[in-house]
Amino acid sequence: MVTSASRRRFLGWLSAGVPAVVVAARHPLLAQGGPPPVRFPAQPAEVVQEMVVASHIDLARVKALVGRQPALAKAAWDWGYGDWETALGAASHIGNRDVAAVLLANGAHPTIFSAAMLGQLDIVKGFIAASPGIQRTLGPHSITLLSHAKAGGAGAKAVVEYLQTVDGADERPAVQPLTEEEAAALAGTYTFGRTPADQLVVTVTKAQLQIARPGQYARGLFHLGKFEFCPVGAESVRIKFAKQPDGMALTVHDPDVVLTARRV
Repeated sequence: MVTSASRRRFLGWLSAGVPAVVVAARHPLLAQGGPPPVRFPAQPAEVVQEMVVASHIDLARVKALVGRQPALAKAAWDWGYGDWETALGAASHIGNRDVAAVLLANGAHPTIFSAAMLGQLDIVKGFIAASPGIQRTLGPHSITLLSHAKAGGAGAKAVVEYLQTVDGADERPAVQPLTEEEAAALAGTYTFGRTPADQLVVTVTKAQLQIARPGQYARGLFHLGKFEFCPVGAESVRIKFAKQPDGMALTVHDPDVVLTARRV
């Protein structure tokens, strides 16, 4: 499991929505007796999530998980609104070459992001030549291709230098200013049903909004202007706030309205 010291390293990633805890290791499929899990034959969700979380920094746990089940090297998790992250994607944006090597050896699918972090210049150039504009594609948590290369350190220096010459390789969502007063005016608990779970909790830290369901990981919100936001890692989703006669409301669009909630 991730140590206390390792958990502290997660603090710099929280604004991007990367969790600071690891799900407890427990594999239902290995339990003796009783009926199989509801998701069977799909791999258990909690194990998939743990695999992705561990792939950020926990080499020993990654080795243990893929040593038992190599297919977990291909694990992917949606942190919310479509912010999908693979195990290899986690290692790539952190710059964890050792974890990436284990995952690739066990069947993880290489990407332009893993190639950038690993300093594979010819592969990165090949991706861009074959699919012009792919350099603008954002990774998990809306992290740019150039940022992945920078995470690779000295071993990816040539890729960094190349991507610095490629238009769009460090292109981020066009975030608009949001004052602390404006952010505070949007914070609160928004309900869309009758149970305590039917809520969206909007919090703010230094004018940065985050949104979460109770008991789930908060997602950072990019302000696109006029109180319209997109969650990190889900640039096509829109979360819109508007003052109504009965109070503040928010709507989630993906692309149609999928949820409307009102502040209590």
